[in-house]
Amino acid sequence: MKTIFAAQHVYTPSEELENAFISVEDGRISRVWQQEEAEIPADAKVVNFGDAVLAPGFLDIHIHGGAGVDAMRAPASEMPRLGKFLASHGVTGYFPTTVAAPMDATCAALERLADAIESEQNGHPATAKAVGIHLEGPFLSHKRRGVHPPENLVAPTVAIFDRLWQAARGQVRMMTIAPELPGALEVIAEAARRKVCVSIGHSDAEMPIAQQAVRAGARHATHTFNAMRPLDHRDPGILGEVLTDNTLSADIVADGIHLSPAVVQIFLRAKGTERAVLITDAISATGMPDGQYQLGPIEVEVKDGRCTSGGSLAGSVLTMDRAVRNVTQFSNWTLRDAVRAATLNAARAVGTMKDYGTLVPGARANFVVLNSNGEVLKAFVGGRESQP
Repeated sequence: MKTIFAAQHVYTPSEELENAFISVEDGRISRVWQQEEAEIPADAKVVNFGDAVLAPGFLDIHIHGGAGVDAMRAPASEMPRLGKFLASHGVTGYFPTTVAAPMDATCAALERLADAIESEQNGHPATAKAVGIHLEGPFLSHKRRGVHPPENLVAPTVAIFDRLWQAARGQVRMMTIAPELPGALEVIAEAARRKVCVSIGHSDAEMPIAQQAVRAGARHATHTFNAMRPLDHRDPGILGEVLTDNTLSADIVADGIHLSPAVVQIFLRAKGTERAVLITDAISATGMPDGQYQLGPIEVEVKDGRCTSGGSLAGSVLTMDRAVRNVTQFSNWTLRDAVRAATLNAARAVGTMKDYGTLVPGARANFVVLNSNGEVLKAFVGGRESQP
C-alpha cells in the first residue's frame, strides 16, 4: 500500500524542502515532492506531521551498546532490545562496535554480531538495524589505547585481520587502526580492498605516517582529538592530517565531556558540513541509571554522565538525538547541518547510502520525525513506525 508522509520541513538532508511529501511503497521511498509540484494521489493513505521536520533516520557508526545491552557480550536475541532503544532516539541503523579483548573472545563476539545482523536482514521489526560491524581494536597504539586493555592489543597483520573477517562472515564494515604500527599499512590496504571503511585513530602517529595511511586506503578518523597524539603547532601529527585533508571524513563525540564546545567548533569548521560525522561511542549504560557496567571485558563506572575506567573515559552515555542538539548549541550550525552529520555524512563515510542517510527515491524509508528543537517525536524503519 502507498503511504504519503507530509510535513512542513523535509531534510533530504542535502536540501531542505518546505511543505513536502514523501511517498512510501513496500518499505522504500518512491517519490519526494513539494506541495506546489503535484497533488496527493487520491488512493493514498496520508500521514501528516504538521509543522514537524522529516529527516533521514540517524546512523551511528560507533556504538558499543545501550539499554543495558553490551554489543560484544549480548546474544543475538538481546540485540532487538538495543534496536528498540536506539530507534526511540532517532537511530535507524548502527554499527555495533568491538573493543580490544582476547582473540578467541573477539572472534566469538564477531560471530554473534554476524548472527544478529543476518537475522535482522531476514526479519522486519521496526527497530534500528545492525548494519555492519566496527572493529575498534585490536590494532591500536599502546600509548593512545585509552581504556582498551594493553594485553589485548596486537600488531596488525593481514592474517589476523583475515581471521577477524572470517569470524564476522564478512560483516566488518569499519575498522579503527593506528597507522604507525608495523604492518598497519598493509592491513589498511587489504581492508580497503574488501570495501571496509578504514578509520585512523587510537594513534600516536606523526603527520607523514597519517598521510601514508590515507594513500594506502584510510578514509576516516575515529573520535577526533580523543586517544590521539595532541596537536602541536610545529609537529601537527595525526590531527594535522585529519583536520586539513579534505579527502578524509572524521567523527566526534559531541557530549560536552569528550570535547569542550570550543573544540567542537574548531572541528566543525575544519571538516565542514560535508565531512563532519557524529557518533555516540555509547556503552551499555546509556539510558540506564548510574552504576557499574561492562564495555566488553572492561568494567566501567558511570556517574553523572561520565563513563570511566581507571580514571580514563570509557565511552559515553550519549544518544544521537542529544548529539545533534548539542551541535546546534555548541556552534552556529543549523538543525539541518547537525542532522546531516548524523545521517548523510555518516552513510557516505561507510558506504551505506543505498539504505541510510538520505530521503530520495529508491532509498529505504528510514526516517525520523523531529520537532524544531531536534527532539524525536517518532521514528520509522522501512516505512513502519517504531513503537516505544
